[in-house]
Amino acid sequence: MSHITQDLAARAAAGHPITVAVVGAGQMGRGLVSSLETIRGMQAAMVIDVEAERAINALTRAGVPREQIKVSDGAEQAARWLAEGLRVVATDADHIPAQGIEAVVEATGVPEVGARVALDTIGRGQHIILLNVETDVTVGRILKKLADMAGVVYSVSAGDEPGATVELVEFARTLGFTVVAAGKGKNNVLDPDATPDTVQEEALRKHASPHMFCSFVDGTKTMVEMTAVSNATGLVPEMAGMRGMHLSVDDLAATFSTVAQGGVLTRTGVVDFVHGIAPGVFAVITSGNEEIREDMDYLKVGPGPNWTLYRPYHLANLETPHTIAKAVLYHDVCLAPGERPVAETVAVAKRDLQPGATIDGLGGYSVRGLIMAYDEAASSGALPLGLAQNAQVVRPVAKGEVIRYADVEIHQGSLVAVLRRLQDSWLGGGK
Repeated sequence: MSHITQDLAARAAAGHPITVAVVGAGQMGRGLVSSLETIRGMQAAMVIDVEAERAINALTRAGVPREQIKVSDGAEQAARWLAEGLRVVATDADHIPAQGIEAVVEATGVPEVGARVALDTIGRGQHIILLNVETDVTVGRILKKLADMAGVVYSVSAGDEPGATVELVEFARTLGFTVVAAGKGKNNVLDPDATPDTVQEEALRKHASPHMFCSFVDGTKTMVEMTAVSNATGLVPEMAGMRGMHLSVDDLAATFSTVAQGGVLTRTGVVDFVHGIAPGVFAVITSGNEEIREDMDYLKVGPGPNWTLYRPYHLANLETPHTIAKAVLYHDVCLAPGERPVAETVAVAKRDLQPGATIDGLGGYSVRGLIMAYDEAASSGALPLGLAQNAQVVRPVAKGEVIRYADVEIHQGSLVAVLRRLQDSWLGGGK
């Protein structure tokens, strides 16, 4: 029995399971609720969704009797019901009380919502776990700083490709290897022009939101995820958008080598994505030590100079309980941005945008994401993707062009925009 399992079992035996609030009862949140209900020592104590019935359904599908579920109209009422051992549903994350909840998982995928939930959670002194990488790549550095100051954990969840990739990178570095490249396999065909309309049939067949599924197909999700990996590890995007090659697992080590070694890289220490190895994640590693090279050959990893570490799966939201447990029990972080920003996901026009147009959200009709080196994005005034939603276009932007701050007026009521300004002015570029 692992120490995590032992410590969770002790919490269960003491009648004091880790209490979790899940914000967002879509596909990811719903699966997480069911996962939590299978684990001794953890509990989905509260589920928040704009549709109360969807939150109730998440709990009942997880095996919670309907009579044990109450619909809250405020934080004080929620606290009372939680103290009585009941489960609570709410339509607003403002109903999460300071008492009775130890960790909050944000699973909406909307930067504005993620920023607000994270900031409120940190303010209440609770740990915040993001299944919302879009928020992390936009304002993760300031949220991490505030969480550190408050003495709570800010972390992106394990399970999605960013967390799984970072775990491989940290494993390799802990053993003294140099990471040449790391990244993920792309599950879907890449179509930068995709819209919710063009993917609707397949999305519904897979029981997914057309907007969410569109963000996978148009490449936005991949760009966001690799930006999170870049900022957490210091690995850089070698070029805007990355290479996105079609490779097998057996091709990775040779291809992700320098040009001088017969590969494609102009530098080492990069992030990228690959068609053909989904749903896995990878890290290409090397070592300059001859003894270690001989050992790797003896261990049938290969003669080098590069080797591939490959994890052929990621369990997405079903791995989130591991991040929650490590945060609550040990104050440990799975993935969070470092002090120095390395990459940015910027907004690119999906169609010609004219002055007066309002930009819709991720996976929509107006914009897609593109990863760039942070310094390049900053010096060119490129608009971070997480700030694009509800922005008003003030200058024409042609299809395929990177949108600049000067091309739009950002929505004045946006908390994520306020946090980004604070992040840029307070933390700057980390220089």
